[in-house]
Amino acid sequence: MKIQSRCVLLPVISGAVVIGLWYFIRRASGLGDWILPTPGETLQAAWHERARLIVAAGHTAVGALWGFFAAALLGFGLALVLGGSATLWASLYPWLLVLQMTPVIVLTPIIMLWAGPGYPGIVTITFLISFFPVVVTTIQGLVSVDAMMIDLFQMNDATRWQELWYLRVPAAKPYYLSGLKIAATLAPIGAIFGEFLVGNAAGGNGGLGFLVYSYNAQIKIPALFATALTSCLLGFIFVAVVAGLNWFALHQWHDSFERSDR
Repeated sequence: MKIQSRCVLLPVISGAVVIGLWYFIRRASGLGDWILPTPGETLQAAWHERARLIVAAGHTAVGALWGFFAAALLGFGLALVLGGSATLWASLYPWLLVLQMTPVIVLTPIIMLWAGPGYPGIVTITFLISFFPVVVTTIQGLVSVDAMMIDLFQMNDATRWQELWYLRVPAAKPYYLSGLKIAATLAPIGAIFGEFLVGNAAGGNGGLGFLVYSYNAQIKIPALFATALTSCLLGFIFVAVVAGLNWFALHQWHDSFERSDR
């Protein structure tokens, strides 16, 4: 109980300190709301712009979800292929690193040409940003199986596919879910970034990335902060859903949840 109380109390205290410093800096510096809006002004702007923010958050969530699901499915599939073959791993993993280290903004013209503007481009950018953590963590789980368990399977003449599906895949489940957690934090960011680069507002489909551009051009800084707050809330929703999935899949047997319940 003490640990749980501290987990709740300490963030509340630190948050109150940050907000207090925020107000103090604003008052002491004499800055206007067009440079540094206070939390109250940000919430007021969020309420005033709530209709646009809700609609934009919905459009961003759609792009983020499609990119996240693509990363989750294709990342798991590629991890199975690479994790089951040392030759393929050695051949393709360096190129995955090259893709991950290439800034997405450099690939934007190619994405625009191949996928097109709007949702196809946004989903592609979200996928590229979220894909790598899923692949890497899942492969790490597939190759981190207890050697004694591998010997046991081999002693019982298990085939390579039996070893993969009945031993390596269950052992990789916590790693895969950890990769999904990382991807869940990156997917909304990737969708907003994609909207900013290749999105459009045709037919009223502009997302939070479009609002960032719009409010910045109009120098509506409190509304810009409100957009950032909405983006943060959207990210929390994504992470909370994956965390719930993680708990549902692992809490009955995995050590991390057993320790937290003690």
